[in-house]
Amino acid sequence: MIFAFARPLHGLVLVALLAASAAGGLDQAQARASRHHAVQGPKINPAYADIVVDDNSGQVLHEANPDEPRHPASLTKIMTLYLLFEQLEAGALKLDAQLPVSAKAAQQHPTRLGLKANASITVEDAIGGIVTRSANDAAVVVSEAIGGSEEEFAKLMTEKARELGMENTTYVNASGLPADEQITTARDQAILGRAIRERFPTYYPVFSTLSFRYHGVDIRNHNSLLGHVEGVDGIKTGYTEASGYNLVSSVHRSDRYLVAVVLGERSNSARDERMRGLIEECIRQASTQRTAPTVLQASGRDGQKAGAAAGATGGFVPASVSSRPVRENFEE
Repeated sequence: MIFAFARPLHGLVLVALLAASAAGGLDQAQARASRHHAVQGPKINPAYADIVVDDNSGQVLHEANPDEPRHPASLTKIMTLYLLFEQLEAGALKLDAQLPVSAKAAQQHPTRLGLKANASITVEDAIGGIVTRSANDAAVVVSEAIGGSEEEFAKLMTEKARELGMENTTYVNASGLPADEQITTARDQAILGRAIRERFPTYYPVFSTLSFRYHGVDIRNHNSLLGHVEGVDGIKTGYTEASGYNLVSSVHRSDRYLVAVVLGERSNSARDERMRGLIEECIRQASTQRTAPTVLQASGRDGQKAGAAAGATGGFVPASVSSRPVRENFEE
């Protein structure tokens, strides 16, 4: 079944199971922006880590330094969206709810949508900007709407990480912009990748979005494996100088399911090539039968702290799919 957001994304819907075109240029833009505006601590060579988990069995099929602390960079936004999806699922927020843009959100470093202070953005557009451009300003808008402040929202993110069994992850912001205290591990990111797909089957497909139109501009997804590696259906890239090039991937081939994490590679191309190799190496080993328990754990915070827009309306409905390639490429 194909789903899209109820209100079309200015003529281009966010849809499930869209093929995506290569978008390495945007990741490079994100990298340059991070170097110029937000270098984290001393210049270091990030250490490499990875893990591949069979989502059917829960078995680890490959790992390298899976429990060593690393900086998540924009993988942080997976948890930001997890908490937002909880609000949508609970009905506390709706897709067409207008979220206010604070001065803090408007001042975030690239990559960003270019939101203006005292303006607003819909939940739907915030999701689109986070998934495709990895927009830091949109992530802060979401955090303030749900948590009251980004700092309080980060506490909710860390609490959720503990509920999911992510024992070695701490969040201090919603975007993944550099912060020494913001750490995770490859194993914890695999837990989160599995959990968000299992918990939110209706919302998860946005991670396979080809492109998103915002204010007349088509924004392509950073994840260049979408549509180029069989079965990849998401989920998120990330980069800062201290983290290196990160990627969490979800793969579905026939009855086999993998979640794979690469942290700390030296470039977009090296990260993508490493992920391709891990997927091809491990997919043949994956089980075709579901035996693993769900990652999900009950949350006492579903539906709480909905923010100012809780009364709006929205929802998912079937929609037609547009898969035309997007030619524009944008750099901050």
